[in-house]
Amino acid sequence: MQSFSEIDTTSKRASKAAGFAWGVAEEIGKNMRNLEMFGLPGIKNLNLYLQKIKKTPTEKIKKIEKKNKPKLKEFCPIYCGTAFLDNCKKLETLKLIKFFNVSYPLLLLPFLSRASDIVGKKISIKYEKNNFLLNFDKTIFSNNINNVKVVSKAKEISIKFLENNNSFSLKEWKELYKLSEETFVKETDSSKKKGAGAGLTDND
Repeated sequence: MQSFSEIDTTSKRASKAAGFAWGVAEEIGKNMRNLEMFGLPGIKNLNLYLQKIKKTPTEKIKKIEKKNKPKLKEFCPIYCGTAFLDNCKKLETLKLIKFFNVSYPLLLLPFLSRASDIVGKKISIKYEKNNFLLNFDKTIFSNNINNVKVVSKAKEISIKFLENNNSFSLKEWKELYKLSEETFVKETDSSKKKGAGAGLTDND
């Protein structure tokens, strides 16, 4: 089994050989490490994508809008990802963003996962019956995490910034907090003396 370090390094070098700048290739290396760490087929998707663009180059996005369609070809998931990550704080105001005709969309996920951490919000992404929930670059949940198939082209990708809401009610929080109060220590005359200033003795 290859180590995460080997996955990172080899992915980076292969991406550079395929024509990406070193800076972008380094990002790809980190991304493949993350995808494989989360149990997602990053290497398989990257290998197929790099082989594909040797024969059929994909389109680089210029500016991300609420709806994004390539002019002639399929969008490059890596350049879509870097553009999203670089502008995620501005894109957050759009709340829902759609991409159409994106090649190997799984390669977009790690960029969005890191964007989730930057904006401090979970991000939901859906395409071709696949649903992913990105949690502050810490975890990636999926409706079929153990059976994520290779999608060579997503006709439509829906990306949504989710508002931060508690998973519990105010009543549940108050009940839990009341229980926690039982650990509070009541202040006594002795504790007041110990907590006041330097105490009664001077060690200097």
